[in-house]
This record gives sequence, C-alpha cells and structure tokens, in this order.
Amino acid sequence: MTTIAVTGASGHLGRLVIEHLLTRDVSPADIVALARTESKASDLAERGVTVRHADYDQAETLDAALEGVDRLVLVSGSEVGKRVEQHANVIAAAERAGVSRIVYTSLLKADESSNPLAPEHLATERALAESSIPATVLRNAWYLENYTGQIPQYIASGAVVSATKNAKLSGASRSDFAEAAAVAALQDSEGQTYELAGDTFTMSYLAEVVSALANAPIQHHRVDVEELVTGMVEGAGMDRGAAQFWAAIDTSIAKGDLHTESTDLADLIGHQPDSLEDAVRTALESD
Repeated sequence: MTTIAVTGASGHLGRLVIEHLLTRDVSPADIVALARTESKASDLAERGVTVRHADYDQAETLDAALEGVDRLVLVSGSEVGKRVEQHANVIAAAERAGVSRIVYTSLLKADESSNPLAPEHLATERALAESSIPATVLRNAWYLENYTGQIPQYIASGAVVSATKNAKLSGASRSDFAEAAAVAALQDSEGQTYELAGDTFTMSYLAEVVSALANAPIQHHRVDVEELVTGMVEGAGMDRGAAQFWAAIDTSIAKGDLHTESTDLADLIGHQPDSLEDAVRTALESD
C-alpha cells in the first residue's frame, strides 16, 4: 500500500489533485489530505480520506502530518514572499518522516523566467535537488481560471486590459494541472521536470472568445505597464506595490515567459487539456 499525501487540500488545486487520485481508483484510505484548516476538508473525511492539520509556517505540525506518508504532492503555497521558507519546512519534515518521493508544483520556465513569481519556485526546486528525497517538478503555465475569473469584469467594462503586447501565452485549467500532479504521484519515475501547458492564446483572442460566448462586446485594450499600474491603483484601489507586481507578470508574458510548445501536459494526462473556449464556456455556465 502506497500512501499519498497532498498539501493545500482545502484549496483549489490540492482538492482537485485528490479528486483525480480518487478517479484513478486510489483508495481513500491511501490518501492523506493536508490542510491548514481541517474543517474545510471535512467532506473529504466523510469519503474516507484521512485529513490532517498541516501549516507551512508551523514546522511542528508537519512531522505528525507526514507520518507514514510514502509520496507527497507539495502544492506551492499561496503567500508570495513566504514560500521559500514554507516549502523548506515541508521538505525538511518530509525527510524526517521518510517520504520516498515529492511532486512539486512549480512555474513554467522557472529557471529562465522574468516572472516575479519565478524566484521562489526556482529556490524550491534547488532545495528539492539538494534534499535526500527524489522529486518530480511540474512547471505549470498560467491557470485559465486567472482570466475566466475576471469575465464579469470584462463584460462590465467591455474590455480586456493588458500590457502583454499581445504576446502568446500558454494555459490550462486547474483540473488539468491537478490531474498531471495525480499522475506524477502515481508514477514510479523520479527526478523529472515537466513543462506543463495546454492551449496557446493572446489577450486579443481571449477578448474574442469571451465576447462571442458571452454575447457581449469586448475588446482587448493594449496599454503600457505604467498605464496598467495606474488603472489598477485608481480603478481597482490596489496598493501600488501590488499593482506593480502584477503588472510585472504582464511584462513577463510580453517576453514569452509563459509560452511553450511543450506537450508534456497532454502526454502526462493522456488527453488534450481543456481549451480556452472550454474554460470560458464552463465559467459562463457556472454563473
């Protein structure tokens, strides 16, 4: 019996990883859902999944959480600026617990990207390489949900605003990335790095798709970085530092950092990932 633990089990990606493990006939008794707030994963417990408290910031919770775990899916933390230390806590606890493999969710082209999210992912990859535990690194491209979650705003404003210079980027749904993590956790191979992405599109095409499927006039408004920052600060009330951070992601996209022709995702999951159209349609149907 192989016991697989998944961190962030109460979050979007971690929960989907568990769902895909169950879909692939992994017994609930062989899955450990690690969550900062256990009550948010109570439905998983009702289905026979073991739910344990695990807080990336509290190393003392991690030893008990990883007891008896063979393989660990380390879903990257959500707190930018804290993730290197948090992930190091998990890796150290995994070593103490005798975990045999780690699957980590990183960022596309983490070793060459100018994306401001990349440094923490790369630091974690290096920590994994230096650890005693073999690791599989899944470098995820952009979640399609990063954009479909903004559809109401696009419709209300009639615009998709970006400083991407309409460069190509690659994305996939959370479910597809989660399925890849589940597959990687079940594989016996180790030490591999996958560049994961599905559909390739531009912001202009995003505007076209949303416009067509929502039956609403939406255009892509190309702006420079400073205009984007000003819009986020004055229009959305965002802190200027935060606005500059998110604008830097558009700058990274403009450089091609989130675009790849890799087929690793489709190869791993055994089918074509969801398209942008699929994701937009799903988002509209769920409203």
